[in-house]
Amino acid sequence: MKLVERLAELQATGGRAVLFTVVEGDGVGSKALVVEDGETIGDGVPAEALEQFHELVRRGRNRIVEVDGAKVFAEWYGPPPRLLVYGAVDTAEALSQGAKLLGWTAIVADARATFLTPERIPSADRLILKWPEDAIAEVAPDHQTAIVVLTHDDKFDEPALIAALDTEAFYIGALGSRRNQERRRERLLEAGVAEEHLARIQGPCGLDIGADTQAETALSILGEILAVRAQRTGGPLREAKQRIHAEVA
Repeated sequence: MKLVERLAELQATGGRAVLFTVVEGDGVGSKALVVEDGETIGDGVPAEALEQFHELVRRGRNRIVEVDGAKVFAEWYGPPPRLLVYGAVDTAEALSQGAKLLGWTAIVADARATFLTPERIPSADRLILKWPEDAIAEVAPDHQTAIVVLTHDDKFDEPALIAALDTEAFYIGALGSRRNQERRRERLLEAGVAEEHLARIQGPCGLDIGADTQAETALSILGEILAVRAQRTGGPLREAKQRIHAEVA
């Protein structure tokens, strides 16, 4: 199968891949497509660049890779990232609105049919009426999925976070005060969650921007999600040591 045909097939099926193109140095113009299942089409691209595939596909962004005097443009292909929110509270709708502005897929789940309605959460692409473990199992979060737990109720929060920690989700956030976070931490430890795994939970989730309203809280959380995905701290740009734009457009 030709490279272009395989790319079109991936676009249709929602698969992920990175297209490597040598743009400077030996082999300019050479291309290689590496698919997430390990399939490779094409040649002439330095092996050192191809070896970075797993990091590149998880970052979900285009970038320039420099190896042995050559520059290789790594172009990411795949479906939009997903935001899974457990807890159909008001902030869930604000998060869904923000996710849609980013071009992401927004999914909201809850076991309470009264709260989980299209009227209350019109911006979500998908509503899942299930308990946390079942909802997360249905979504099957991967390394391009962010999970935010908003329920403020132990019978939902704890199983949701335990199930989330058992996935590849690149971000796991939990709303709540610092006191609630500490209490939740102790309960998760009692439930058998290893202490080193708890570091994956961003709690209280969000950046410190003085958020007050639902929309501001959603902005704070989405900002942190983007920062984690780009491997940034989320601080003021004037204090940043890295380039302003995370990757090459």
